[in-house]
Amino acid sequence: MTQFLKIAFVVLSVCYPFMVYWGLQHYDAKMLLPFLLILLGLRWCFGKGVSEQKVVVAIVIGLMLVVFFWGGQLGLKLYPVLVNASFLFLFVSSLVYPPSIVERLARLRSPEMSQDAVSYTEKVTRIWSLFFLLNGSIAASTAIWATDEQWMLYNGFIAYLLMGTLAGGEWIVRQRLMRR
Repeated sequence: MTQFLKIAFVVLSVCYPFMVYWGLQHYDAKMLLPFLLILLGLRWCFGKGVSEQKVVVAIVIGLMLVVFFWGGQLGLKLYPVLVNASFLFLFVSSLVYPPSIVERLARLRSPEMSQDAVSYTEKVTRIWSLFFLLNGSIAASTAIWATDEQWMLYNGFIAYLLMGTLAGGEWIVRQRLMRR
């Protein structure tokens, strides 16, 4: 994927809750479906080869279509739930079939890792798995029971704040452990 398309995809993904909220205020939910499919289609097209990620994206596209046609507006609001479920699947499956996803990412920078470092990456993968489970559950709750404004606030701001806090906290812990 070219750098521009990667950046565009990230920006569109981050802005998704705001765009859906705005779109639902002005249009019927069914008019917003093509946007979501384009977003997911880009993710599929620019992935490399046949990977776990492509399989997950294909599953998400299928589920989104089913949920959308079953529930309209709810289908659009469940996108963050499916994204969290996808990441949960990737992280947990990497624990079942090692190396963990965090270890794979760490080895890109440092191919040689001690057993302590491998153990640490497994713990971090477990923490992220728990995060995606909890975040996805809250996202589902907001999609089903919350107002559009509450859904947008959680999925467009609070979830990203929590994700950034977890990533920043892990970085601080990793820096301290590396000094030892």
